[in-house]
Amino acid sequence: MSVSKEELIHAAATYGTPLYVYHAESITRQYQKLMDAFSQLNARFFYAAKALTNLSILRHVRSLGCSIDCSSINEVKLAFKAGFSADQILYTSNSVSFEEIREAVSLGVSVTIDSLSNLEKFAKTYAGSYPVGVRIRPNIMAGGNTKISTGHVGSKFGIPVEQVEALQQLVQAYGLQLRTLHIHTGSEISEAAVFVQGVTLLLELAGLFPSVTVIDLGGGFKVPYRPDEKEIDLAAIAKAVEKSFTDFKNKTDRQLEVWFEPGKYLVAQAGYLLATVTVLKPTDTICFVGVDTGLNHLIRPMFYEAYHSISNLTNAEGAPTTYQITGNICETDDFAQARTLPEVREGDLLAFHTAGAYGFEMSSSYNARVRPAEVLFKDGQPQLIRRRESLDDLLIQQIN
Repeated sequence: MSVSKEELIHAAATYGTPLYVYHAESITRQYQKLMDAFSQLNARFFYAAKALTNLSILRHVRSLGCSIDCSSINEVKLAFKAGFSADQILYTSNSVSFEEIREAVSLGVSVTIDSLSNLEKFAKTYAGSYPVGVRIRPNIMAGGNTKISTGHVGSKFGIPVEQVEALQQLVQAYGLQLRTLHIHTGSEISEAAVFVQGVTLLLELAGLFPSVTVIDLGGGFKVPYRPDEKEIDLAAIAKAVEKSFTDFKNKTDRQLEVWFEPGKYLVAQAGYLLATVTVLKPTDTICFVGVDTGLNHLIRPMFYEAYHSISNLTNAEGAPTTYQITGNICETDDFAQARTLPEVREGDLLAFHTAGAYGFEMSSSYNARVRPAEVLFKDGQPQLIRRRESLDDLLIQQIN
C-alpha cells in the first residue's frame, strides 16, 4: 500500500519538481500497527509533530484518533488549528523560556518539563494546581547515530536520573501534582530490551512518586531505510512492556497508563521526494548525477549520514550503473555515493524513498532556493497541500 510509480510520475508532471509526496493510507497503516500491537495495554499514542507539521497531515493523524506531541508553543498552536483539543495535546519543553511553558499552561495542554530550573519556576507559580510531567535522562545509550540518541549520559535532554533526590524535594516542598514520568532514548530503536530498560527505570521512580499515573516512553520505533533492514518488532516490545506493567500493578495495586510518541514511525515511509536529473558529469572514477534539489530540501544524508533508497522512475529497466547522486547547492550535498541505479539520463525522474519524516520539516531556503510543494495522496487522489515557495515568499519578511 503506497503511491505507485505511475502516480508519482503524474504528480511530478502536474506539480513540478522538486516535490514532496505523501500517502495518507501508509500513515493509517502504521498507526493501526501500533494500535494492534499494544491493544492489551492501557496505551495512548501522541504523534510527534516535529517529524512533519503540514496541517493536512496533522488533520489526517487526528482523524485516526491519535493525540499529538509538540516540541514548541507554535507546534501547539498548529495542533489547535488542525482540530486537536487541549486534552489531546502534549507539550514537551526543552531549553525554553519559562514564559513559553506559562503559555502552554494557559492553553490547557499537558506539560512535560525537562529541567529542574524550569520545574522550580513551575512549582513556585502553580504549586499543585496544574498537573505536570518531567522528562528524565535515563543514561541509556540507544538510537543509532549519536545525533539522534537522546537518553545517554552526555545528552542535554531531561533531568539526569542521579538528580532524582532534588526532584523529590521540589515535589514535596511545593506539593507538585507530578502526573507523568517521561523518557525518550533516541530514534531508530530496534530492540525491545531498550524499552524494557526505560520501563524498569521509570517504574522504579514511580514508586517514589505516588501521584504518577502515566509512564511516557517517548518514540524511536525503528523504520527500515535500507532494503535489507527490518521494521521493529512491535509485538515483542508490547509483550515486554505489558509484563513490566503487570508486575508493577501486582506489586503496588497501581494501574498506570503508558504513552508513546511515534513521529518518524508514522510518516517516514509515507513520504517521497521527487527530483529531476539536471546534469550528468562523468569523470575517470565516477559519474555524478546532479538533481534539482539539495540539502536545503533533504538534509538527512549530510546531517545524519542517513540512507534513502532511490528509484529511477522513468528508466526503471535501464542497465545497472553506479553513480554519485548530488544536489544543486553550493556545498557538498551528496545524497548517495557509489549507488547503483538503472541507467540515469538527463531529464529522468528520481524518487527518494522514506522521506516523510524530517524531510520538508528540516528544509530551508539556503542559496535563496525555494522550498518544494507538498502533495498528499488520499483515496487515490492527489491534493496540493502546500504550494511551492516563490521569490516573493523569500522577501516578504525583509524590510527595505
